[in-house]
Formats: sequence, structure tokens, C-alpha cells
Amino acid sequence: MNIRKQYGMTLIELMVALAIGAFLMLGAITVFMQSRTTFRITESISRMQENARFALEALEPDIRMAHYWGLSTDTVSIQGSVDPAAGNSFGRTPCGANGPRVLAVAVGGTNNAYGFGGCAAFSGAQPNADTLVVRRVSEDPETPPLTGAATLRVQSMRSPAPSRMFTGTTIPAGVFNATNSQTHRLVVNGYYVDRSSTLLGATVPSLRAKVLQATGVIADQEIVSGVEDLQIQLGLDMDPDGDDSGSVDRFVDIGDPLADDIDVVVLAVRIWIRVRAERAENGFVDTTNYVYADQDVGPFNDNFRRLVVSKTIYLRNARPLPGMGS
Repeated sequence: MNIRKQYGMTLIELMVALAIGAFLMLGAITVFMQSRTTFRITESISRMQENARFALEALEPDIRMAHYWGLSTDTVSIQGSVDPAAGNSFGRTPCGANGPRVLAVAVGGTNNAYGFGGCAAFSGAQPNADTLVVRRVSEDPETPPLTGAATLRVQSMRSPAPSRMFTGTTIPAGVFNATNSQTHRLVVNGYYVDRSSTLLGATVPSLRAKVLQATGVIADQEIVSGVEDLQIQLGLDMDPDGDDSGSVDRFVDIGDPLADDIDVVVLAVRIWIRVRAERAENGFVDTTNYVYADQDVGPFNDNFRRLVVSKTIYLRNARPLPGMGS
């Protein structure tokens, strides 16, 4: 009976097998790490795009409805409105006793500065960011009985009959009744950029708003985190009574005195938003120079990705105002 000898692997065969296995393992690890890095980059970019879209979608409806006063198309005839000169820097702030009441300035704000006198930023305003203030009334009228003793409202009548701003639940006496007028809640929002976020902490900037509450006070609310800068320009019709009426002749920075001219009408608002990633990314350095609006910033040379988006929004209720272009 023949017995066949059995031999194990030689040292050379073992070394060759280990080398092949190590090579395959190295390749698999490399593919895994590259896939993981790509996933993180894609997730970061997607999150920035999502935050940018959310910010634009939050601002657009409010801006589009600026200057809406219900039945009335004549802002100046609304009784109880505060004169812009007495309303905290021509209505460029929503805060203070007169801030919400400067109805003539339906679109206001400040250029490259916080400027909301009467109320502080959440933790500290982002340097060189613009602010934007929008004033209007609610889209839907309120139906009696009204609630909210401190709520600011506008009892709106068709022009040229005068409308009236009032506080509380009692509709003003006189010519106002349920058939010839409507009651609308006053809406005032002041947008700005803060260096911190309520949700994500002190290292993440955020887009925030000073919002007029039904209680009559101004509350600070976070809209979306990750927004690092807000820039605003106003599109002006320089000749609203001419043949080219209804078209934007030029864009100027928010707060430009030209927008306060009696002979111009604000037709559109152009906004830029710079969004920053919420987390630093190892191996990435932001060497981009960002040029938009009146900004020329960067490179930041840090580990955060950034994205700049822009949109032009036309006002549905743009109209000339005696003594105030915006």
C-alpha cells in the first residue's frame, strides 16, 4: 500500500500569499476611505445647498409681500403710522417703540452693519453683514371677535379712504365697518446674521430675525444655521412716471439715500447669502476669494467650505410714496 506524502506551504508561497492579501486589503481600505471622504464632502455640500435654499425660501415670500396693506394701496394715508424721521433711522430698525410703526418704509435696513437700535443681536452680529426690515400686514384678514390686547393691527379701507393702525381688539370707531374695511395683523420682520446659533452653538453662524409678536414685543428667532453673510441691494425705478415705468433702472445697496428719494420706487430686492459648512473638513483649505454685491472677501484659509447664492425678488405691491421712495 503506497502512502503519499503531504507537504504544507513553503515559506516562499506563504510570503507570496501574504503579499497578495496585504495588497488587496490595502486597496479595499483605500477605496473605503476615499468613498467615506467623498460621502462627507457630498453631505457637507448638500447641507450647505439645503440651508441656502431654505434661507431663500424663508425670505422670498415676506419680501414679495412688502407694502401689502390689505384693501389700501396708499401707505401714507394709514393713520397712526410714525413719520420715518422719528422712527429710528428712517425705519431701518424694527425695534424700539416706533420701529414697527414706520409703515412708509416697507423695505429698509442697513449696509454692512447691524444697526437695529433698540434691540441687541442674539450673541453678536456678524461683522459687515447687511440687515433687512420688511413691513406689511398679514395676507388673510382677521375675523371678529379679535384676540390679543397688545396686537398691532391695521384697519384697511380702499383708497383714497384713510386706513388706520390700532392696538388691541377694538376696531376703531367712525367710518369703519365689516362691509367697507378689513382687519389685518401688522407683520414686521428684521433679518440679520449672528455669529452663533441656538441649535448648533457658538461656533456656527446663523440667519436670524427680529419678529413682531402678537404680544406687541419683538422676539429673536433663528431661521437657519450656517449662514455667514447677508447682502442686500434694492432695484429702483428712477422714473416711475415715465415711458419706462415699471422696470428696474439700477440697483443700490440697502440704506442708500437714493432709495429714499421722492422720485424713485423700489421694485425689487436682490439678496446674496454666503453659507458656511457647519463643521471643519480635514485636508480642505478654503482659498477662494468671494466677490459679490459690495463684498470682496477671502481667502479665509480655514477648513470650512462655503457657498454663495443669489436671487432677485420683485415686490408685488411696489408703488411710489410721497416723500419716501421705499
